[in-house]
Amino acid sequence: MLVDLLIAIIIGAISGWLAGVIMKSKRSLLRNIILGVVGGFVGGLVFDLLGISFAGYLGTIVVSVVGACIVIFVVNKLFK
Repeated sequence: MLVDLLIAIIIGAISGWLAGVIMKSKRSLLRNIILGVVGGFVGGLVFDLLGISFAGYLGTIVVSVVGACIVIFVVNKLFK
């Protein structure tokens, strides 16, 4: 249980960093990591609603990066 949470945070951190690079976010690394963790949740919801599923850690990172990009986009629009 604790290991799963730690893995989710690490994947969220990687995803947040990647999404920050992709979106050319001017926010801090820590903020992008937090948005990546939130983006993992958002990406999971979006892909689940679309009926798309990925297996393994690489698939989880892809879903999280997409979700983090969505979250960064929304945050940029809200706080511009």
